[in-house]
Amino acid sequence: MTSLRQKLLAEFIGTFALVFAGTGAIVIDTLSGGQITHVGVALTFGLIVLAMIYTVGDVSGAHLNPAVTLGFLSAGRFPARDVAPYIGVQMAGAIAASLTLRLMFPASTFLGNTVPSGPFAQSFILEFLLTLLLMFVILNVSHGSKEKGLTAGIVIGAVIALEALFAGPVCGASMNPARSFAPAVVTGQLGAVWIYLAAPVLGAVAAVPVFAALRSSRG
Repeated sequence: MTSLRQKLLAEFIGTFALVFAGTGAIVIDTLSGGQITHVGVALTFGLIVLAMIYTVGDVSGAHLNPAVTLGFLSAGRFPARDVAPYIGVQMAGAIAASLTLRLMFPASTFLGNTVPSGPFAQSFILEFLLTLLLMFVILNVSHGSKEKGLTAGIVIGAVIALEALFAGPVCGASMNPARSFAPAVVTGQLGAVWIYLAAPVLGAVAAVPVFAALRSSRG
């Protein structure tokens, strides 16, 4: 049986990898004059999540995201006693990644921080809906047949890449409080971080009754 310590280590490593690769792609894209491109950044986020799901998913479930952990809690599929430790190591892994990027790229101002390009309300609504859709997909592909579970990483990674492709230029398409909190804290750019803490959590929790309604309608 996998111990809690092993699960927490898996979440730390997975979240570190997510933030290091994803926000690292943004940093390198900026410093290289756009060689990675927006499409490349979106694909990086999707691919690193896919990789981590298949790497640590059997250990910790590969939440890699406090909003996802709270979504699973709300759905009754995660024990309340493990919520605080999971969120704690997810935040720690994300901050460790941002600190590593700060050491590697001291010239970077924002370290891939997420900031609204328009009104705050616009980004809040987008982050809410993006995370609702993501959590709805996660709840469905992690439920049911073994065959569906085998493709979960591909589906979840694809959804993250898709949402980053179309919404990234507006709100950053974070969908993950840890991913946004870490670069905001390390760079001191905290003005809009509340959006990326609140909206994804609300969206993930809101996905649970939608999922339940779909399942109950199927009988």
